[in-house]
Amino acid sequence: MTDNNSPPPPPRKRLFVALMGFTCLLIIGIIYLFWWIPTVGLANIHPSLPKISAALFSILSLVALLGTLLLVLTTALGKDILFTRFMRGVVIKFLLPVIETIGKLLGISKDTIRQSFVAMNNSLVISQKYKLKPDRLLILLPHCLQLFDCEIKVTGDINKCVRCGRCDIRGLAELAQKYRIDISVATGGTLARKVIIEKRPKLVLAVACERDLTSGIKDCYPLPVIGILNDRPFGPCFNTKVDVAKIDAALQAVLL
Repeated sequence: MTDNNSPPPPPRKRLFVALMGFTCLLIIGIIYLFWWIPTVGLANIHPSLPKISAALFSILSLVALLGTLLLVLTTALGKDILFTRFMRGVVIKFLLPVIETIGKLLGISKDTIRQSFVAMNNSLVISQKYKLKPDRLLILLPHCLQLFDCEIKVTGDINKCVRCGRCDIRGLAELAQKYRIDISVATGGTLARKVIIEKRPKLVLAVACERDLTSGIKDCYPLPVIGILNDRPFGPCFNTKVDVAKIDAALQAVLL
């Protein structure tokens, strides 16, 4: 039986791709307006200026279309075609805030868009075919994965876990031991950033909610982050859960 408090399956990356395509067309339309409105005035200044501005408009439109096409193909094929890292930065730093605003106008919640964004980001990261040694990876977990009433706090050292099996920390600790990967439990974004600076990994596999994963991916760029959404059967930040099998599959995709 499905828990009524369990979140619905996250939307696929195609939602974010569709919104990204719509945003691209909107940006092209805005560029066109900036070109079309002053065209008459430009002609009065110099007869060649409308042609120059038209050329610039065409170049900007072409760049926007090609960039969107490259991201769609990379996401669909799972292969690093061209400029994936750069385009991921454009999406994270520029397009995501715009897409969230457009989604709000279309009645799509931020969390829904962020879920789809995380799925797309994961595809882009995995498409780059990272093959890293375990000591170059870091698993970053939120403290809410541990039971609230557990007397043995694992923040800072997950090896303190006694493997009682009451929460998912047991499976995660065993996974880290199996692959010999650093695993840290953070109480917030500040501590998470501190851990990343100290460990200096080449790739981070992070578990969190939509908001924290999205902000973490943005803050860490250009460091690649694979995000795994947690489940919140009791509400946010309290006795959350995660599918350990998803983390295992993500690790196998990037480990040597």
